[in-house]
Amino acid sequence: MVVLAGCKPEKTLPEEPSATAMTEGHGGPSYAMADFSTVRKFDAHVHANDRGTALLEQARADNFGLLSINVDYPDFPSLQDQRAIAVAQARQDPGHFHWATTFSMKGYGSEGWAGQVNAALDRDVAEGARAVKVWKNIGMVERDTQGRAIMLDDPGLSPVAEHVRALDVPLIAHQGEPYNCWLPLDKMTTNNDREYFAKHPQYHMFLHPEQPSHAELMAVRDRFVAAHPQLRVVGAHMASLEYDVDVLAAFLDRFPQATVDLAARMSQVQFQSNADRAKVRDFFIRYQDRLLYGTDLTQSPGADAAQFKAETHAVWQSDWRYLATGESQRIEVLEADVAGLSLPRAVIDKVYYGNAAREFKL
Repeated sequence: MVVLAGCKPEKTLPEEPSATAMTEGHGGPSYAMADFSTVRKFDAHVHANDRGTALLEQARADNFGLLSINVDYPDFPSLQDQRAIAVAQARQDPGHFHWATTFSMKGYGSEGWAGQVNAALDRDVAEGARAVKVWKNIGMVERDTQGRAIMLDDPGLSPVAEHVRALDVPLIAHQGEPYNCWLPLDKMTTNNDREYFAKHPQYHMFLHPEQPSHAELMAVRDRFVAAHPQLRVVGAHMASLEYDVDVLAAFLDRFPQATVDLAARMSQVQFQSNADRAKVRDFFIRYQDRLLYGTDLTQSPGADAAQFKAETHAVWQSDWRYLATGESQRIEVLEADVAGLSLPRAVIDKVYYGNAAREFKL
């Protein structure tokens, strides 16, 4: 049985935070909530899937730039529609809106497939695409003509990877899923994952031992990155190593050309910082040049603009409160209060903007 893994955490907004902020002296001064709107920021992982501009409007209001990532995902608009939306919004506001292209696996293995994909990537980069996305369908869904899983290190994908390198744009790689996806429900670390997989057992990899394990998918991804040492790789969703900052640190140490975004994995980080705040804070400081702020916020077709803007603002403020300040806030998916990391301003400036500016040549 082939299952399309849909293990995407739902975003649950936090309750209002406590008024008491922790003081933090280590590493230089930190920002406050009052600085949120004045500091230049960049969300390196969103999906603008509607012709309406609510996401872009909120980005302007909150001093954010955006990277909208096109994905060959059945629940999203067609790749043609995603591209048209991205190009239109980038033309409307090139200072705030940027986009990443992708490609379809349809026809993979046929003569001329790689050439057609590379020609399309040439066109998109020429039109402003800042990166190329590969999705978890490679490794978890796609099959070759013999029915075997197509993995990221399949030789047929190498010409595309090398072409992305030659185009001098990053490859954003979403391989695998949150580690919770392979755990029984009672062992998962966040309520949103627990609730989602209880309702969608077809996507719960713990129930599908015929599918590749988390370790297998990570090993394939690592072989791919090692095989393309000059390719700049952005590991989407903390490279699916969100469950342990020590494991993620080992990945970053092994692959100096790699960075990771934080999209849709903040609660996993908060779970760890509630156990050992100093270790998580030290991780952010040590790898301050390798981390990109991102959310996975998705503006779906027909979404209520006012509601979406309010939810987007709340998510961005909650993450800022956690990363930039020492204030505590209630995180409902953890059923816990979480203290902010109060990262130094220099670190926040890199994670929230500088690293994205470097990687995507803003």
